[in-house]
Parts: sequence; C-alpha cells; structure tokens
Amino acid sequence: MRLRRIIPQAVRADRRFPRREFLRFAGLAAAGATAIECAQDGDAALPRVLLIGDSISIGYTEPARRLLQGKANVSRIPVNGGPTTNGLENLASWMAGKRWDGIHFNWGLHDLKLDSEGRHQVPIEQYGKNLRELVKRLKATGARLVWASTTPVPVVPAGKLNPARNSSDVPLYNAAAKRIMDENGIPIDDLYAFALPRLAVIQQPSNVHFTEAGYDALAGQVAAAILRALGKRR
Repeated sequence: MRLRRIIPQAVRADRRFPRREFLRFAGLAAAGATAIECAQDGDAALPRVLLIGDSISIGYTEPARRLLQGKANVSRIPVNGGPTTNGLENLASWMAGKRWDGIHFNWGLHDLKLDSEGRHQVPIEQYGKNLRELVKRLKATGARLVWASTTPVPVVPAGKLNPARNSSDVPLYNAAAKRIMDENGIPIDDLYAFALPRLAVIQQPSNVHFTEAGYDALAGQVAAAILRALGKRR
C-alpha cells in the first residue's frame, strides 16, 4: 500500500516533518494502530497517560516516553490530531474506551491554518466553542488534564509556510485556550513560552516543526508537566 493512501494529508503537507517521526507514523498508520497499540508496555501499576496533539506531539512523544519510563505508561493517539473539528469527531475512538490517569492535550496549529483566501481553517470564535466542548468531554473521563499551549509559528511571510500560517495568530488562539483552561482549573504546559526564545536553536528554519534536539527539549517540559499533574516528584 502506498504511503500516500495511509498518511493523512495534514502530515504529508508539512514537507519538513522529521523523517524519523514520519516513518514511525507511517508504520503505525499502516498497521491501523489504536492509541492502546501505541502504548508503552510497562508496569501495570503505573499511571496511564494519553498524549493528544498534532505533528508537534508526534515529535516529542518518544523522548517524553523515555523520560517517563518507570513513572508512567505513555500512549498517544495514532494520528495527527488536526484541528478541533477533528477532535470533536474522533475523540471517543482515540480514547479507546479505556481509563486514563492523565491526558496531555493540544489543538491549535491546524485551526489557525490559512486557506488561499486568508481564512482560518477554524475561526477563533469557533475554536473556543469547539475547545470548550472538548474540555467538557475530557473532564468527564476523570483523568488529570494538562493543556499544552500551541507552539510558535516562525516569523516569516505566511506564503513561505506550507500550509500558510501567521505567527501573530498563535498568541490569540493561545489566549482563547487559556481562558477556557483557567475557567476549568486545568494546568497549562506553556510550550509556546518555553520555545519562543529558543526558536533559532530548536526549530527548523521557516517551518513549524522542530529539530530532534528541539523535540527532546519539548519532551522535557511535557514530562515535567505530566509528573506535576500526577502528583509525582522527580
């Protein structure tokens, strides 16, 4: 089967998606993996954590899993989570009907994508409504939740990015998400604030994706946020 048939367009369109993570993603998609099948096998007594997000989360999943080895069993949804509209449609299947102790989640980069006429894939008002509904569903699981802020878009003309995005939109979408998280008492793993001053070192040039070292750095933040949410200490 050709990879084009099994890899979602959202991943294929990001042309500099790291090869290591692209090949891993292809293997999971070809196998028809579920979140459970993507899980780290480990001690059944350890808390079970689910990562939800887009291609950025695909990049930091493996290093975060290594950092949490012996502390939590980490799974991830088997696809690029895409925009909030995709989350509303597929969240139940991603949860796989299982119990999760912690869920680290994000939507945003795909919501703020621009079409050929400069319109957002999901306008910010609708983004807020969608995210509020997703939070409601996630809270119903009883898991300890952690919201990851959307990572920066490089400051380049939107036309130089494929898909097109504006760097100035990210703080606006993050602010909308923060209001919802604050209302619901959900802690924020502020990956935006962490990454922004380090972009020249950890992000690929003119691309929303990160270098392998960059994903390792993000994973350190993700793992620490998850441990805090689970009430653990290093």
